[in-house]
Amino acid sequence: MRTERTATEASPEHGSRSARGLTALLTTAMAFSMMQLFLLGALGPRLVDRLGLSATELGLTTTVGFGTAALLSPVGGRIVDRAGPRRSLVALLVLSAVALGLVCAAPGAGLLLVAVALGGVPQALANPATNKAILAAVPAARRGAVTGTKQSGVQLGAFAAGLPLATVAGLVGWRGAVGAAAGAALLAAVWAWRSLPADPVVDRRTGRPATGPERSGAADSVAGASGGPVAWLAGFSLFLGAGIASVNTYLVLFGVQRLGMGPAVAGALIAVLGVAGIVGRIGWSRAAVPGRAEWLPGGLAAGAVGAAALLAAAPYAPPLVWAAAVAVGVCAVSGNAVSMVLVLQRSAPGRAGRDSARVAAGFFAGFAVGPPLFGRLAESGRHEVGWGLVAAEFAVAAAVAVTWAVRDRRTRTAVGR
Repeated sequence: MRTERTATEASPEHGSRSARGLTALLTTAMAFSMMQLFLLGALGPRLVDRLGLSATELGLTTTVGFGTAALLSPVGGRIVDRAGPRRSLVALLVLSAVALGLVCAAPGAGLLLVAVALGGVPQALANPATNKAILAAVPAARRGAVTGTKQSGVQLGAFAAGLPLATVAGLVGWRGAVGAAAGAALLAAVWAWRSLPADPVVDRRTGRPATGPERSGAADSVAGASGGPVAWLAGFSLFLGAGIASVNTYLVLFGVQRLGMGPAVAGALIAVLGVAGIVGRIGWSRAAVPGRAEWLPGGLAAGAVGAAALLAAAPYAPPLVWAAAVAVGVCAVSGNAVSMVLVLQRSAPGRAGRDSARVAAGFFAGFAVGPPLFGRLAESGRHEVGWGLVAAEFAVAAAVAVTWAVRDRRTRTAVGR
């Protein structure tokens, strides 16, 4: 007769507290994985002024950071599958702190680019590590909700960069604000080390826990019958990321230079986008149940086309920029969270880290490509043309997602027969 309970067999109240704690930690990790680049966007006008950066150089910081993340993501996925979520999350947070510290110390564009390149490493680890933790500890019925909440951590980082830290920058300078973020990342690393269970022993050949197979939300036969969504989701994420990155990098600068906003007010646009993204990611991820989830990426990307149109019209009706920030958060930003829910629903056992990394690599590649293209247009004052380019990127993302959803439905219907 057993006299002890395992962690997963503890009381419902204890299990609920543990689930909330895990969700909070994963959300925090996602926030810090991209905090650096949100800060560069929110502090863009100050960096242009204090470090003498051009608009193109500001966009290049995003390209370097996400280019590094895109290149390292496939490797990062394999590392996470073998190292486990605890070690991976601690490494993610420590590297985020180091990268933020280098940004804080940067005297010019050179060290700034080194810092953002290093910041690409935690980005490459973030989705594989957090998704792996969810598969290991969260029941299948709750994975969509937890995934949406932890993905909203990215937008929590955007909110923190756009309002609290931008406000701190106005009081103590931008270096003080970035230094405070670095210290907070170190504290989060200690939290992860102390609160997460030890990583399981992993079979190096399969990437699966040696004590038993890791399971996704979908059966192996369903994953195989679908034809595999990972390549399609990576393509969708490429174009979605290109559009989102342009908005993240240039929205504040657009507000200051084209709409006549002050830096603090324009920084609030990123905060508004962040809050809308949090609400959208949580809401749409909860709605992303099998049968509906497949159609959501295309619909959300189509909605993002309208958001880009609002940005193009903002010089003629400035209040539209606020509606556009909300729409980008609810539609474009939420599409990435839904794609991660689909990965968890369809990944084969032992491949969650690698599949997450492949989709994330497409997203990061889009982030690397988008801002330099927009930056050229911004430097020549053609912001409206730039927002038209963003609308086209979102439209291609919608087309890719809808094409896959149609093919997937046909394939699954044929198998069902």
